[in-house]
Formats: sequence, structure tokens, C-alpha cells
Amino acid sequence: MLPEYSLIAWLLIIFSVYITGVSKGGFAGGFGTLSVPLMALAISPTQAAGLLLPLLLVMDAFAVKAWWGKHDSAEVWRFVPGLFIGVTVGTLLFGSLSEQGVRLVLGILSVVFAAYMLLKPVAKKPISTYWALPASSVCGFTSFIAHAGAPPMNMYLMPRKLTKETFIATCTVTYAVVNSIKLGPYMWLGEVNMTSAWASLLLVPVAWIGVRNGLWLQSRVNEKLFYRLVIIAMFLVGINLVWQAL
Repeated sequence: MLPEYSLIAWLLIIFSVYITGVSKGGFAGGFGTLSVPLMALAISPTQAAGLLLPLLLVMDAFAVKAWWGKHDSAEVWRFVPGLFIGVTVGTLLFGSLSEQGVRLVLGILSVVFAAYMLLKPVAKKPISTYWALPASSVCGFTSFIAHAGAPPMNMYLMPRKLTKETFIATCTVTYAVVNSIKLGPYMWLGEVNMTSAWASLLLVPVAWIGVRNGLWLQSRVNEKLFYRLVIIAMFLVGINLVWQAL
């Protein structure tokens, strides 16, 4: 049985799934962070997160197949302990956050991400690997709350001076790991259930098209203008969510 969402809600969900797929394919990395905040404009943030997780796992399968072997395995393994820590903290705090509280967190994450993309520093040398644990712990937590693990991951990996291809592949594999870790807690908490699973299944073709388009776009399109549009959209959605929460 499908959830009874409005037409506007379904359009936002379809668009969100598509742009997440594009991001998973490697184009405009982190764009998928916009998905849950965008969906949360029309449906519950927890419903949005639960509906999206099975689709993220499907996208991960497509994306990992395309990028496997090009990732930095050492960087991925450095992230694993922190991802477990972050997901565990998110699971333990899940019941203490109200829907409005989740909207507020999502809005703040969105605004912070936009500010980061505008003001991100250019490091003179790669940062220490000691930052992997705190970065991955925050990544696991924000990913658990809103599938928004990109900002903390990017803040660590970008100064590591990886090539574009290695960076995309490493992010892709790491996202697959954290999403796999989240599946059990999401099912236990009821965020992933039969109703959300049917909606997720219906949207698999949208996810596949998004990933394929992302793979095609990342090697053919200049991302500079696209990133500017992403930043503007993320900022506006974040402000809207914060306003709704307050």
C-alpha cells in the first residue's frame, strides 16, 4: 500500500530521488544532501529519510559497480569506525528529537552546507588522517538523521588532495558503507516499513536514471555554475525549514 501523499509531495519526492541519483553518479557531489530537506517541505522528515534509504542502497549498488577499484581503500577504512559511532549516536538520540527539531537540524545543516561550499578553504597541504575519526563520526550522525553525510566527509577528503576520480570513488564506497550500517537501525525504529518500501520500489527506475545521468554528466559538464545553483537551492530550502521549525 502506497503512502497517501499529495501531488506536490510526490513531485518533490521524485525530483529529490532523481537529484540524489545524479549525485551518486558522481556529478556535483553532495547534491544529494538537498533531498531530505527538500522532501521535508511536504512530508515528515523521518518519513522522507525512511523512504529514501532503500533507494540509496540501490543507487549505491549501481554507483559502486561503476567506480569500484578507483577508490582509496585506506581512506574508506579510516572512516568505518567513526561511521559506526555516528550511526549509534543517531539511533540513541532518535526518540528525543521532535519532528520540528528534526526540521530545525535539517535547516541548519542545509545552511551550513551552503556556507561551506561558498567559503571552503584551500589547504596548502593534506590534513592529517587523525581528522578521519571525528569527521566520519559526524558523517555517520548527519547521515543517519538526514542522509546528509557529504559536508563532514567533504571537509575531510577535499584537503586530502585526492584526484577527482579517486575522490568521487572514495565517497561512493563510503556512502555505501554508511547506508548499509543504517539499514538495521532504520528497520528497528520503523523508519523503513512496508508502506515506505512500496514507495521506494516504485521509485527505483527514477534512481537508476539519476545515477546513469550523473555518470554521464560528471565527465562532460562543467560543474561550476551547477554548484552555484546547488548552493542557492540548499540555502533557500534551509532557511525555509528553519522558519517552519521556529
